[in-house]
Amino acid sequence: MPRMNLSIVVPVYKGETFIEPLVIQLIKTLPAFSKNYEIILVNDGSPDRSWPLIQGLTSKYDCIRGISMMRNYGQHNATLCGVRAARYEVVVTMDQDLQHPPQEIPLLLAKLDEGYDVVYGAPRKLPQAFWRNVMTAGIKWTLAKVIGLPAVHNVSAFRVFRTNLREAFANFQSPSLILDVLLSWGTTRFTSVPVNIAQAERTNYNFTMLVRTAMLILIGYSTLPLRFASWIGFIMTLFGLGVFIYVLVVYFTAGSLPGFPFLASIIALFSGAQLFALGIFGEYLARMFDRSMDRPPYVIHEVVGK
Repeated sequence: MPRMNLSIVVPVYKGETFIEPLVIQLIKTLPAFSKNYEIILVNDGSPDRSWPLIQGLTSKYDCIRGISMMRNYGQHNATLCGVRAARYEVVVTMDQDLQHPPQEIPLLLAKLDEGYDVVYGAPRKLPQAFWRNVMTAGIKWTLAKVIGLPAVHNVSAFRVFRTNLREAFANFQSPSLILDVLLSWGTTRFTSVPVNIAQAERTNYNFTMLVRTAMLILIGYSTLPLRFASWIGFIMTLFGLGVFIYVLVVYFTAGSLPGFPFLASIIALFSGAQLFALGIFGEYLARMFDRSMDRPPYVIHEVVGK
């Protein structure tokens, strides 16, 4: 495998205890398989001492660049900021919490050298709690469907890709984004390799944030919920036709009509289906309204480093 020029992008949020150990690991590891490299630390409005630490590291190591954003925008937004600032032809993205060992990067690069454009590091063993693993697996499956590559079910924040893919979303302007979907706008050559993932001490993603991510993937980049609402409407129409036939049969055979409880349950069922469909339409309208304001995905406050 030829030695590549690498831009390492790390979004930072509440990472004051992790940043320096990660940087030390990277600086010890990268020269073995990288010709030239840079480490871009993107401070995502972190409320702790992450930014002063990043400033200190940039003065200590020439290979480090620090970017501080105006406020907290989210992990994917911070990663996009670092990707757009990358100077070398291959980008490596990884988490701040030492979950992604730098020693595993050559495995991803070797796969990239086979002709792929995006390579994910898939954990050999899921490191989180059972409920978190189930939620994450569901989100990855949904994302693979949205991207249109069902085989790519190992989407991860530990990824390498060719920097020129950013040209496909150079004009993207929206505060709600999923970087993996943006990458799919530039290529279909995705794959993954198994890697060792360490157990994180803590995670900034809770159940609510995972649900929001799933909703963003489904509604922000897919029409599947709209099609699902259409099918619900079609099924309820068939059900209503069946109920009408049932009422006619009862009337002509028993000489009576079903009572109030039956009628009330039918009304409640149809009303629930209508409100469900309206809720899906409302979510799409909210996304359209959000994008119509033309808000940027991030705003940079300060840049340090060469």
